[in-house]
Amino acid sequence: MPLFNHADGQHLDVEGASIYFELRGNRNGKPLVLLHGGFGDMETFNALLPFMKADYLLIGIDSRGQGKSTLGDVPLTYARIQKDVEEVLKHLGITTASLIGHSDGGIVGLRLAAEGNITIEKLVTIGSHWHLAEDDPARALFAEVTAESWKAMFPESYNAYQRLNPKPDFCTLTDQILRLWLDTGPVGYPGEMIRDITGSLLVVRGDDDMLISRQQAMEIADMVAGACLLNVPFASHTIHEEKPELLMSCINEFLGK
Repeated sequence: MPLFNHADGQHLDVEGASIYFELRGNRNGKPLVLLHGGFGDMETFNALLPFMKADYLLIGIDSRGQGKSTLGDVPLTYARIQKDVEEVLKHLGITTASLIGHSDGGIVGLRLAAEGNITIEKLVTIGSHWHLAEDDPARALFAEVTAESWKAMFPESYNAYQRLNPKPDFCTLTDQILRLWLDTGPVGYPGEMIRDITGSLLVVRGDDDMLISRQQAMEIADMVAGACLLNVPFASHTIHEEKPELLMSCINEFLGK
């Protein structure tokens, strides 16, 4: 399976932003969308691709403001990213798809599956919240994030952004992502509407994930009828990069059912 490379994709103009996406795999296969986490890009899924079955049409999308997608002038929200994904899929003539989403990408996936503007047959969330409670420990971690602290802790993430983004402004992006993470309003986390999800759901969490608790992951699985929960020991928030073969063995089975 060829990897995402940010070299041979396409841009789609969506309400003031240029959204970048790439296609991989079987062009006649079932669509499988990959949505990355905050401050990331589609290449963070490259570790999974060698273990993925070749009969899918893979659609990697850089979220608004990240990777090769521009930010535009509207506030960055989970609902806004959801709309961007819907527009890319409509542009491709796709009305039904499955989706793997990491962190923010999984949150967007939950919104997509719950609202049903695009039919999400199978959804895999990796390290994703369904809501952000007032006492959630992640709030304290979010409060410590600044453009400089992120650059110092995750230089590879910062360098990839600077290399890829057509209109880089890391300070503005950081401000927008922090607002996104702390937004508990109707355009933020999906909340109780995840009960409306009718497709199949696999909830994945690394046992050393400091951002999402076991309880949070269990709540998602308990609220969605028929959902499966995979809690992986000795893995953190980026389990898809740390243990790709193990994770894909479960995802392949889930997608194949």
